Amino acid sequence: MDTRRTLWNEQHKLLREALNTPGEHPTALDLFLRQHAMVHDAEMSDSGLHSFADEVWRGALEATLRCLPPALEHSIVWLIWHIARIEDMTMNGLLAGKPQIFFQGDWHKKLNITEKHSGNVVMEEADVTALSQRVDIEALKDYRLAVGRSTREAVKALQPDEFNVKVDPVHLQELLENGSVVKEAIDLLDYWGKLTKAGLLLMPPTRHNFVHLNEAMILRRKCQ
Repeated sequence: MDTRRTLWNEQHKLLREALNTPGEHPTALDLFLRQHAMVHDAEMSDSGLHSFADEVWRGALEATLRCLPPALEHSIVWLIWHIARIEDMTMNGLLAGKPQIFFQGDWHKKLNITEKHSGNVVMEEADVTALSQRVDIEALKDYRLAVGRSTREAVKALQPDEFNVKVDPVHLQELLENGSVVKEAIDLLDYWGKLTKAGLLLMPPTRHNFVHLNEAMILRRKCQ
């Protein structure tokens, strides 16, 4: 693992400690925004920090981005779509309790897809291949930028006493009702329902993105 990734992991441990320490709200907020900036395109935050997402995009051929190598489950664009949907669902739908970006502005049409969910459990290889071939890549970048910016607004609005508040069951049910989570992936709701808002910040918008961007870099090396 390179030094930037090692540092990111070390900073994530500090974020966990700050989120769980009373009185450390400013530190936790600063650490989160830095961690989050590094797992999104640099233009999302304009923070000047290194972007692991830009590593994936920079100089990549379209065929590379859509490539689904033998014996591997995903393509790069599938992974980017997946992490964008999960962040939208958890940060807007659960953390902030407001409408997801996806359901505003006809994003399914812009993206050229029919799926409302995040791809957990329900997609066979043919489905992954189909989405990988038809998704509009520029629209996918725009969607993820919008999601990332919305996340930062929601997190900045959090009050110190909200970190230990658990996810509202009403918002969990909304994810099921609007098709974001399908019945086959109901375990997602069970998992998120056990988390506090601080717990949410430690996974979907930071660690989950980081893990899948690393996976995307492996795919890039195999495909390009």
